[in-house]
Amino acid sequence: MLSMRLRLSDLQEPKWRPQGGRWINGESWIEPANVSTLVMEVNDDQAPRVRVRVKECKRGEEDFVALTMEPGEACLSSGVFGTAPLYLVEKAGELYASWDLTALRSHLRADRLVPRVVARTLTRQHRYTSETLFEGVYRLTERASATFTSSGLGIRYPEPAEHVLEPRTLRPGVDPLAVLDELLTDVVREAPTATGCVGVELSGGADSGNVALAMKAVCFPEVYSFGLLVGGSTGRQQSDRLRALVEHCGFRDTATPAMQHPPFCPGGVRTLRKPHDPAGAFYQEAFDVVRDQAAARRCEVMFTGSGGDEINAHHSRTQAELPTPEPVPWLGTKAVRALAEVNEHLAPIPVLPVPTLMAFGMHNPGFLRAGIWPVSPLVHPRIVRFMEQLPHEHKRGKVLFRERIRRAGLPEWVAAPTEPENFLAVLEKGLRSFGLPVLDDVLKESILVDLGYVDGKALAMAGRNADSAPVVPDPLCDVLALEVGLRSLM
Repeated sequence: MLSMRLRLSDLQEPKWRPQGGRWINGESWIEPANVSTLVMEVNDDQAPRVRVRVKECKRGEEDFVALTMEPGEACLSSGVFGTAPLYLVEKAGELYASWDLTALRSHLRADRLVPRVVARTLTRQHRYTSETLFEGVYRLTERASATFTSSGLGIRYPEPAEHVLEPRTLRPGVDPLAVLDELLTDVVREAPTATGCVGVELSGGADSGNVALAMKAVCFPEVYSFGLLVGGSTGRQQSDRLRALVEHCGFRDTATPAMQHPPFCPGGVRTLRKPHDPAGAFYQEAFDVVRDQAAARRCEVMFTGSGGDEINAHHSRTQAELPTPEPVPWLGTKAVRALAEVNEHLAPIPVLPVPTLMAFGMHNPGFLRAGIWPVSPLVHPRIVRFMEQLPHEHKRGKVLFRERIRRAGLPEWVAAPTEPENFLAVLEKGLRSFGLPVLDDVLKESILVDLGYVDGKALAMAGRNADSAPVVPDPLCDVLALEVGLRSLM
């Protein structure tokens, strides 16, 4: 949630001063993200030690990045939320950092990729780690710290977070739905908004529906809802659920047909070759439209239903096993060798669910670019802990979430839809209509093929087969998105 350039030589005599939205000292500067819900605190009472903290302006537990500087050393640390992870790169006695990977574009080289990260990306074996696609560029994961000295940049992981390993038995007379309702409403009420103008990503599902009910209870002065409609018969049912939720909550709604903005569509970030994170979200084009709509309505905060699947998951943290990935036939020799290392250098167990934190890194920088702060109440630590303690019968099939929607007075087809929405048809349209033509261009001069990560002949064959296949293989999106993203940064 901040960007900066730090020169070690400037830390000898700290004379920080505000200038044009930044704090300046010599050739060094620090700048918070241009989001109204963030504040930057600078404390130089113990100079030459100077402390800087960028955080949410809210009561309760806030997300933050802290920086402590003294002669010869700078230390960064982050909180548990990981809303907008910081990317770091060190070069010649200078430390560069930003929540926006594209801001470090001049330090990114397509011929210096980390093989195991490329292999993870191409095979959908994503892992939460300080490593990024690019050598020398690191992600500051939750609760981690980074130390910058004349010896370079060092990253230190925290101890694994403590979690409830097994559900507990409810005490007689306890209503878990009432507890969830109170917890979720309190978390939403703590949102860092000064104007009370907020938005919500409303899909029509149980997760965002529960967040919407909490927002209704809080009574924000101005609430906008934004839905991506998936189209077809599924989309018609989704649209009905959205309408029912919007009318019940009294939101001002804007619905966007996702089919008009699929991956690789004309006018989107990938087609225009705008610099973007190669490991970013598949559906960035559609969500960019939503973010622009929210910015046009001056929403300070966007609530999301992220994490609902994770906190309702039925598993043991001590015996969880990752699924075996589907084979990818066009992997090159370099990627195949790197598959043996996909589970190396991983961050320890975090406070929030791992998939949610990874989704934040892909999804949330776009909100910050639009001047909006994203908030995902379902994975607040208090709710994560509550759900961990909850007996499985209240989580299986999201029973508690669905019952909360029923008790609010909404019909059964909203609480428990027979055909939940998904984006597979949107992905299929993007790949078939726009992705396969991109593949022809990619194969003419491919970064991934040239570096040995992708077998060009096998990929070309897959593209020819996909033309006549009833469904385009999903993994084609991985290789195309990675290739196009890398090109956008060069």
